[in-house]
Amino acid sequence: MSPECPQTMRRLYVDGTEVNVSALRRKGEQAPILFLHGFGSTKEDYADIQRYRDFDQRGILAYDAPGCGRTSCDDLSRVDIPFLVNTALAMLDAEGIDRFHLVGHSMGGLTALMLASAYPDRVLSFCDIEGNIAPEDCFLSRQIHDHPAESPEAFMNDFIERARGAPAWSSPLYAASLAHKVRPEAVRGIFTSMVDLSDNAGLMERFLGLPCPKMFMYGDQNASLSYLPHIAAQGVELAEIPDCGHFPMYANPPEMWRRISQFITRSEATQ
Repeated sequence: MSPECPQTMRRLYVDGTEVNVSALRRKGEQAPILFLHGFGSTKEDYADIQRYRDFDQRGILAYDAPGCGRTSCDDLSRVDIPFLVNTALAMLDAEGIDRFHLVGHSMGGLTALMLASAYPDRVLSFCDIEGNIAPEDCFLSRQIHDHPAESPEAFMNDFIERARGAPAWSSPLYAASLAHKVRPEAVRGIFTSMVDLSDNAGLMERFLGLPCPKMFMYGDQNASLSYLPHIAAQGVELAEIPDCGHFPMYANPPEMWRRISQFITRSEATQ
């Protein structure tokens, strides 16, 4: 049996705001992995890592972002991507982690990219699971502009219904728990910053410019993303997950974990 990842709570102050972070943390002999979850998800997206023997010696840190899961935040209006980056930095410092492998999905992938581009010397490798690197990636976040609502609660309810009816793998499963995993008051800041960064922050150049090994993971249902040939030509490893849309941890977790394990092993062999 693989070693468990105990759940812990950390009280932090991020940009002057108190945040009580619910985390899964395990120390290990091998370099740790920092996991950042996507919008409407939680640290439990990654909890199954403790069932895969390839990671037995790995340090693990996964946590609920402010406004998500069991993490509380005194001022949800402060939550946006820069705030999430600073939360990640505060968690790394609190846990005494200097250098680490980085895995981020969707919103967490964008947070990871901004973190890695600011602190490239700390990142050993980066597995980006359909995180935003181009404007076309805002198929969820741009809804804050395309589908305005009278209140945060009304937007969230409508967003859930749109997700429930989406034709992508795992969309109904994703929609079923959204109301329990993210506070409506946190949505606008997250989504507007995601759109702004995707449209204006040169994310593709940031991603390709990272000096660490990079893998971009995507579901085969999204194999039409226009930039895939370009990033592959620039040396980014592509990991297409079969029978999958935007959520490999729901649709095909064994293949997701296999590709992450192989990628990290190869990246360490070259360092």
